[in-house]
Amino acid sequence: MKFAAILMFAAVAAAAEPKPFHITCGNLVYSMDEKTSVCFADYFLGETARVTNLNIEPNFLKLKLGDDELFTTPFCVFTGTGDFKLSEKERANLRAYLQRGGFIVASPGCSDKPWVAAFRREIEGTLPSTPMQTIPMTHPIFDMVHKVPQLHLEKKKGTTMLQGIVIDGRLALVFSPEGLNDTDHTKGCCCCGGNEVSESMLMNINLLVYALLY
Repeated sequence: MKFAAILMFAAVAAAAEPKPFHITCGNLVYSMDEKTSVCFADYFLGETARVTNLNIEPNFLKLKLGDDELFTTPFCVFTGTGDFKLSEKERANLRAYLQRGGFIVASPGCSDKPWVAAFRREIEGTLPSTPMQTIPMTHPIFDMVHKVPQLHLEKKKGTTMLQGIVIDGRLALVFSPEGLNDTDHTKGCCCCGGNEVSESMLMNINLLVYALLY
């Protein structure tokens, strides 16, 4: 665990900010039909605050991908269901957000294949020279707070891997086609027809801490 670095970050952030320091995390709203997440659990936000002593808001802040408010948070989730198409402004903001140090977790609702296909198309159009790649299990994201040696599938036997985009040596986006939504900690969401990563909650904690430290 990297608690020394985490606590140092918290102390520096608190000292640098005269007002109470809060870390907010975004839930992206995007596309002409304003898609967004309804089944990505924010439970991990409170858990991250608890184990790190960081002052993290326990609920997502809905942020429009095409608005400048996007750049006020270091971490966002990008999820939904169904086909979609980003506007040029949304593509430009997405590109700038990742290049300026922002971090995104992308995950379909209930392993939705049309959303996965649309996401791959849009991210390739946004960052054509920066392809997604498989993230090795030796990457720091698997050992930031919780040690996660393997990613198991919730409803099918076997394991899976995460994919990501690296910009200037920093992992800036993590994508799971199976899903990191952690529906066990949501209301009215069962992911009944899809799959999910069993270690979703632990991984989301690790990813948020990684985003804050890197």
